[in-house]
Amino acid sequence: MLTIDASGARAGIAVLAQDGAVAVKLFAPGRPGLIEALPPLLQQAVAGRRIAQVAVTIGPGSFTGLRTAISLAQGFAEAAGVPLLGVTVAESYAAAFPALHRPLWVAIRARRNRIFLIRDGAAEALADADLPRIRQPVAVAGDAANEVAAVLAAAGGNVMLTNARRLDPVWVAHAALARQAAGLPAHAAQPVYVDPPEAKLPAAGLRPPPV
Repeated sequence: MLTIDASGARAGIAVLAQDGAVAVKLFAPGRPGLIEALPPLLQQAVAGRRIAQVAVTIGPGSFTGLRTAISLAQGFAEAAGVPLLGVTVAESYAAAFPALHRPLWVAIRARRNRIFLIRDGAAEALADADLPRIRQPVAVAGDAANEVAAVLAAAGGNVMLTNARRLDPVWVAHAALARQAAGLPAHAAQPVYVDPPEAKLPAAGLRPPPV
């Protein structure tokens, strides 16, 4: 299985052998230059290897990263004639803790003073000052886990700070395989966004297509 993730500040590609062993794992900065860096990284990862299926993270996360990774995964899967499996960021982090006995919250830094918080299967964008209080024990992962855990603990919450800060592409593979083992269909390989796009259409509308 080939997995591609570019949802955060670091992009990763991994290939798992049929027995589950990690054949290769490579990383690149999530930005800038991701669009140019990711295709050569993919070529390096799959060189001389037979790929049976492809899994890609669909979000939430970086707008550019998600679109880049998904487009690359779609192109490779189509050319290779293999299935393409969408995997959420929350599922991927959860795959790192298969024996965790408390809910896992994933906190991702969206921008300054704003966090994407994924909990109970839903993602929402919150200002740092609007983080919710907790009434039950939780664990926190993600690149904004330190800040979120500190706020929860300061309010008297029972919070466990995990060591999962950056998503590992191997976790993406484990999450995809877990869905298959449970008989669940894969998510569509389409980006999952929390905030609406900030880009706006021109007041005069889009230009007509070239003739």
